[in-house]
Amino acid sequence: MERIDTYLPDYDFVERHACEVAASPEAVIAVAADYRPESDPFFRRMIALREVPMRGLRQILGRRDPAPAAFGLQNFLLLEQAAGGLVYGLVGRFWRADYGLVTLADGSAYRAYREPGVPKLALAFSAEPVGPGRTRLSTETRVFCPDRGAWLRFAPYWYAIRPVSGLIRSRILASIKRQSERRDSA
Repeated sequence: MERIDTYLPDYDFVERHACEVAASPEAVIAVAADYRPESDPFFRRMIALREVPMRGLRQILGRRDPAPAAFGLQNFLLLEQAAGGLVYGLVGRFWRADYGLVTLADGSAYRAYREPGVPKLALAFSAEPVGPGRTRLSTETRVFCPDRGAWLRFAPYWYAIRPVSGLIRSRILASIKRQSERRDSA
């Protein structure tokens, strides 16, 4: 059983990507745990574009309080970290301008969360040895919609963001690969 199955065994949407890395699984997961997608200029530009409606609405409404920080990995809850993998969770109405995020305390709260109309997302990284000094690094994103209403709201959002999300995942894997191989050869 994969780690992600512990947190989100049932899902409606899935995206998977993988690459091979010339480094040990432990080195790869250590780099993945430290990686922040916000360090990628492409990620920052795409999130800024995604957040135009939220920021524009704040301006129209004349909001003077500080705007929320740009979306990033800090919004996710680390559900599990082990030698061979990482699992993050996120709960919210992702199609909303502000993502409609729900704050949860821990993995138990994440697993137990069952609010109608609010999808759950799990993002996992796994590292499996495929030969001496070689690792298969995989990422999988799953989304579970608890009811038809959530599915109907989430599906158009998923299909709109999926191409960019796929590019971001590929860039994340490439960055983790470069850093892991650099670290492992040093």
